Amino acid sequence: MDLKKKQERLREIYDRFEREVSGFKSQAVCGLGCAFCCTYMGDIDITTLEGLIIRGKIDTFSDSVKELILNGVEEDRKKKKSGIKSRCPFLAEKGACLIYDVRPFSCRQLYSVRKCDDKGPMVHRQAVDLARSTVREIQKLDDTGYSGHHSYIIHLLDQSDFEKLYRAGGFDPARISEYGKLHSISINRSVNNPCKSKK
Repeated sequence: MDLKKKQERLREIYDRFEREVSGFKSQAVCGLGCAFCCTYMGDIDITTLEGLIIRGKIDTFSDSVKELILNGVEEDRKKKKSGIKSRCPFLAEKGACLIYDVRPFSCRQLYSVRKCDDKGPMVHRQAVDLARSTVREIQKLDDTGYSGHHSYIIHLLDQSDFEKLYRAGGFDPARISEYGKLHSISINRSVNNPCKSKK
């Protein structure tokens, strides 16, 4: 499946999840400007496919906004590497998401039926189960990609040789094995087929 079709399928998966959890999310207290998850959670994982879409969105901004975002992503990467949680680099000052229309599934699955505090959001167990199976489906769709913290995946995509190989449908985990181990990057194909060879 080519990248365009994968992106279309990803959108279908997002939309289906929204339909399946709409009853649960109707009880959510979240609203515009509510950014607890974006500020205090600190662990937004994405697939390479999602990272490529996000990277494309970043490129649509003015040079000054793009520079601000990319500096934020780099700062986030450094903090993550040091074990420090940080505010999402895509969060605008008033709590709005700059990439809301292409936000990854890690963000789409989040909501809370109570106001967040130091305990974090409260989510229905059924929605959590649906989210877990949806993550596996997205990883299966992105079978030549990887999963990990958004700043690490975006950093990989900023390497032109990696992006070129990924766009061409290439799969060579050995090329990023050191980086992958150091940053806990998962190979999507292995996550979905743990007994299968990593060829």
